[in-house]
This record gives sequence, C-alpha cells and structure tokens, in this order.
Amino acid sequence: MTGFSDTAAVDLLHGMLRIPSPSYAEAEVAAYVVDAMRTAGFTAGIDAAGNAVGEIRHGPGPTVMLLGHMDTVPGDISVRRVGERLYGRGAVDAKGPLAAMICAAAASSGFSGRIVVVGAVEEETALSRGAVQIRRTHEPPDALVIGEPSGCDTVVLGYKGKLDLRYEVRCEATHPSNVVPKASELAARAWGELLALLGPDASHARFDTPGPTLTSINGELATATAEFSIRTPPGFDGEHLVKELSARLDAGTLQVVNAVDACRVGRNDPVARALSVAIRAEGATPRAKVKTGTSDMNTLAQKWTVPMATYGPGDSTLDHSDREHIELPQYLFGIRVLTRALAALDTHLSGENR
Repeated sequence: MTGFSDTAAVDLLHGMLRIPSPSYAEAEVAAYVVDAMRTAGFTAGIDAAGNAVGEIRHGPGPTVMLLGHMDTVPGDISVRRVGERLYGRGAVDAKGPLAAMICAAAASSGFSGRIVVVGAVEEETALSRGAVQIRRTHEPPDALVIGEPSGCDTVVLGYKGKLDLRYEVRCEATHPSNVVPKASELAARAWGELLALLGPDASHARFDTPGPTLTSINGELATATAEFSIRTPPGFDGEHLVKELSARLDAGTLQVVNAVDACRVGRNDPVARALSVAIRAEGATPRAKVKTGTSDMNTLAQKWTVPMATYGPGDSTLDHSDREHIELPQYLFGIRVLTRALAALDTHLSGENR
C-alpha cells in the first residue's frame, strides 16, 4: 500500500477537479478515482450505480466506511492554484473531503481491519441514488464518516431532513377576466397555504424548525406546477403536513417526490469523539455543529444505526458558489485529522469487539 505525500495529495485533488462531474455525469471522475485508489493499494471498482468503491483490508478487525460524493452542481470554475488556494467546482463540495478520505485511508497502514472508501454519485440530486445503492448492497460498517465540508476544525453532528413536494393543477380554459380561479393562481395559493401550515416560526436559520423553499413555479391559466422543498427538523411529521395541505387544496394533485428524515448524533458518538480528539491532537480547538441542509448522512442513517458523523476540510459557505476553492493547508490538516481518527476508531472498535 502506498500513501500520499503532501504534493501527491494536492495532485490527487487537482486531478479530480479537472474532470467536470455534474450529477448524472460522474463516470469519468469515477474512473480517475478508482485508478488513484488502485495505485495507492486499494482493491477498487465501480458499482452498478456508478459509485467508485475502494477497500483496504488489513485483517479481521473492524470496518470503517468513509463516504463522500463525486458529483457537483453545474457550473464551470477555472481550475487553478493561487498561492495556497486551489479553485475548482467541487473543491469544497465535496471532492476535497473525498480526496482527503482517500489519502487518510492510504496512510492508515496500522489499521487492524477494513477501510472502505466510497465516492458516491448523485448526492446533489433529490434521490441520492449513490448512497441508496451503498445502503442496499453493503452490510452496515462498524463506523461511518461522511465527507462534506465542515471546516477542518469542526465535526457535523446532524442535518435537517427534507420533504420535496410537487403540486400540479389543471383547469378548464377560460378568459383571464373570468372570476373562477386559474391554474397559476391555485399554484401560488398552494405555496401560501403551505406557509400558513408551517407557521410564522418556519425558518432555514434554525435546526429545530422547518424551513420551506418555493423551488419552482410554472404555469398559465389552464395548467400549473409548483415544487416545494421543506427542510425538516428531528421528529417532524411529514405525513401529517401532506395530509393537511392536501385538504386545503381545492383542485389538483399533491405528490411527495422525496422524503428523508433528519438525523443527529451526540457529541459522545464514537466517530464524533474520535474526530474531535484528532482535531485537538493537530493543535486546533474542536467545534461541533448541526446543519440545516441534508447530506448522504441522512440517507444512510435511515437504515444504519451505527456510529457516524460528518467531517471534511473546506468552507461550506463556498458550496455551489462561483468562488469555490479550498485552502490547501486546511486540506492537508483534514487528511491528518482523518488519519488520526481512523486509528482512534480502530482502537475503540477493536476494544468493543474483544
């Protein structure tokens, strides 16, 4: 097994950034990731969903999975290095965290069990098909780290869930001056009814309240479609909301496009604790936070009740922005943190299994 020098680690990420990989078009970067993992000593291949999956098996000890995503939102950013910054679409979200995971796994020669690294497809889409495939075809690991930009000194303990709705309505063609409701008006009214049901405290600014978004609205007098996305806190009753909203709509159909529950672990979760200890060992003060978005952590937590948390270098405020870049010292810091955390998890999980 061959580890990565700092220069090789930067080259790995630079190569990943040079390959555009918007959702549904990840095949080329997946092949690049598989080749890089094989060169580093992994057994690696591409699964039926298009995920890049690599494995290093050292012995009969525990299994830790590191899962990040290869797909990005659309948009071209010139891939370039400016001083200690590396620019490119996905530098933060989330090729930087995934590259750090590959490097950390390759450096963990003393690990007693098995490390699985996954570059997942379609995380930026509603259905997260890559993570669903992993959940369906892999046994739950003993511990799971999700690769998303948390900041190199921060562990993410949880994410809001998400409820995606589509409202479609058709009406008879009529003159604009007719007093009957038009399809476009009904679609706009449905958004108002949703806001009324969620109440005045609904907000994306807090973890414990739902946060609604009108993601699209299209229509005219006879036909209209509106799409709503609600970020949901733990314990939110999505079925009740859909039932209440449907009862308030006089016409049309309301469809649940996708639903995923919120997830959250405590600070003493073994993965969160291992990451925090590793951050402190690298000379920083560890922080913990929850996020109001969603990630593949939600998808996997629906079925896997294993220790898990999210970590990755990169400033998440740069997600999806035209200024997306990663600070290379923080990227290399993240590799060292993940390497230390893997060693700590090995010790903890091996002790539990004795």
